[in-house]
Amino acid sequence: QVQLVESGGGLVQPGGSLRLSCAASGSIFSIQTMGWYRQAPGKQRELVAHITSGRNTGYAVSVKGRFTISRDNAKNTVYLQMNSLKPEDTAVYYCNILKLNVIGDYYPFASWGQGTQVTVSL
Repeated sequence: QVQLVESGGGLVQPGGSLRLSCAASGSIFSIQTMGWYRQAPGKQRELVAHITSGRNTGYAVSVKGRFTISRDNAKNTVYLQMNSLKPEDTAVYYCNILKLNVIGDYYPFASWGQGTQVTVSL
């Protein structure tokens, strides 16, 4: 069973930056597509970035150009560099292993970790 541990969240002012980390247990990390989700209060969890085993990346429109996802397979860790943060980026951020469904959409595969809170405010 894969365990996911997110860290790096905090309180930051608008325009600031944060770097989130997600450490995953298990020896098959390098072949997995990984993704970062976020869930704001009263809203559904949404996928904001993903990275494949071949390091191809994809981003939600709302974060494209501001967020960068990367991975270090030697450390079984995926990162999310968040720049130019906005108040609407406030949410709990989670990572997960991603699988593709029959229509080509990603879905989360592992049990959720505890997430890390990101708050963007003056």
